[in-house]
Amino acid sequence: MKHLPLSGLRAFEAAARTGSFRLAAADLHLTPSAVSHAMLGLERTLGAQLFTRQGRAVRLTPDGETLMQSVRRGFDELQHGISAISTRGPPLLRLHSAPSFAAQWLVPRLPRFLAECPGQDVRIAASATYTLFIHDEFDLEIFYGDPWGPGHAPGRHANLAVLPLGQETVTPLCAPALAKKIKTPRALLSQTLIESDNKQVRWPAWFAANGLPPPEPRGPRFDRSFLSLSAAADGLGVALESTRLAERELASGRLVRPFRGGCEDITYTGHWLVFPRSDHYGRALISFAQWLFRELGLGDRPLAGV
Repeated sequence: MKHLPLSGLRAFEAAARTGSFRLAAADLHLTPSAVSHAMLGLERTLGAQLFTRQGRAVRLTPDGETLMQSVRRGFDELQHGISAISTRGPPLLRLHSAPSFAAQWLVPRLPRFLAECPGQDVRIAASATYTLFIHDEFDLEIFYGDPWGPGHAPGRHANLAVLPLGQETVTPLCAPALAKKIKTPRALLSQTLIESDNKQVRWPAWFAANGLPPPEPRGPRFDRSFLSLSAAADGLGVALESTRLAERELASGRLVRPFRGGCEDITYTGHWLVFPRSDHYGRALISFAQWLFRELGLGDRPLAGV
């Protein structure tokens, strides 16, 4: 098959996105006739009908839908590549993050990073699925969990740098009104305990550290720490969560530590910075990593040789 003209594919993408040759023409600064002729030429080259005409509107056929999926991915990748090598201003930083870290810690501090790097373009995706860095869709990841544990990709790829983001303290947290009723760890045995299903440190471990048998689960369950923290701040019960993720709620007084100094809390390393190893790291990655280390109180950590 002959190579398809990029201009024709661009016109196809615009028409599919807007549902109109007229709107696509306005988007591309062309005439509607030029877009229509480009589509007819593309259909002849492919030997497939891409649109059905409905008055002034157009709708993708099944073949058109299939092509659109690939064209959209192709243009996205092209834009990523252009952004990655562009010398006009800071390049795009593409970050994947654990959801609660992004919502509770990173995004509230993002203005400070952008103030340090004026004009820096940042794209953040947050999900519990971990990037494999296979398709170059992200530059780095803030990973939650055990990076060397079974089923976790970062621990199985020698070409990835995996840097710990410091220790966190996990402790019971609740609303101030509830804290007045809880004077000792044993008092928790009669309270509603909020469960965070995906946490590495759960209630049985905390009760064991304090010499108490864990009660049967009887509180609401959430799959994200930010939901557990929100529920605790609203008085639904006591959450066992990281003080790092709860910094804003603790500072505002919406949450308190009822046993501060009167219980055995658990410290662990929960979050890690992961990125592909390279002899020449991009300016955006270096700036973000160094800013992140400073914000976490870890000092400056040069990436050379990592």
